[in-house]
Amino acid sequence: MKPTGAIHAQIRHDIEARIMSGEWEPGQRIPYEHQLMATYGCSRMTVNRALRSLVQAGLIESRKRAGTFVSHPRIHRAALEIPDICDEVTGQGESYRLYLDRREIRAATEEDRRLLQIDGGDVLALECRHHASGRPYALERRLINLSAVPDAADVDFASEPPGSWLLAHVPWTEAEHRITAVNAGAKELVALGISAGAACMSLERWTWRGEERITYARQDYPGDRYALVARFRP
Repeated sequence: MKPTGAIHAQIRHDIEARIMSGEWEPGQRIPYEHQLMATYGCSRMTVNRALRSLVQAGLIESRKRAGTFVSHPRIHRAALEIPDICDEVTGQGESYRLYLDRREIRAATEEDRRLLQIDGGDVLALECRHHASGRPYALERRLINLSAVPDAADVDFASEPPGSWLLAHVPWTEAEHRITAVNAGAKELVALGISAGAACMSLERWTWRGEERITYARQDYPGDRYALVARFRP
């Protein structure tokens, strides 16, 4: 028999997967509690715990006397989508390659807590380089909150870009971007193959699910090789 905590996590994971895949669309009623109890062979308390966590994450909403429904995402969308660097590169007709330079699971440092805006817990810290047709395309530094995304601890990000994996596997409800121009530091000089004092475009991103912070990422691009173009309507 599975521990109650394992069943609770499985229920949440399965519902998230159905929402993420589009199988359960916004506004669709999810199975009643007694149906979930029968499916997973667990108590009402375990089902309630899973559903409460999904409500708090903003993925579902409970309506009095009507049931529980998939929420309409509260996504802050303006001119920018969340980019998948691999898709960006291949979409331009170039070959893509990923180099993972650092992968570390650690207790959140003071800087990690500041960047992720969390109180503590374990994080996965990644540093990687994205190349396009043999040339440096972007330097990425990323933190993943393992309290929100425990499965990330077992992923080999040497073969799959972290952003691609997160977009494919982790539902999110809100995102925030910050774009700045910065002068290249020592790390950027080497990773991006640029000269001292060259300008870089820095794209920082925070994503979260309800109140849970999922990830913080900073991607630096050579200023003379990258442009952000957005087309949108009012």
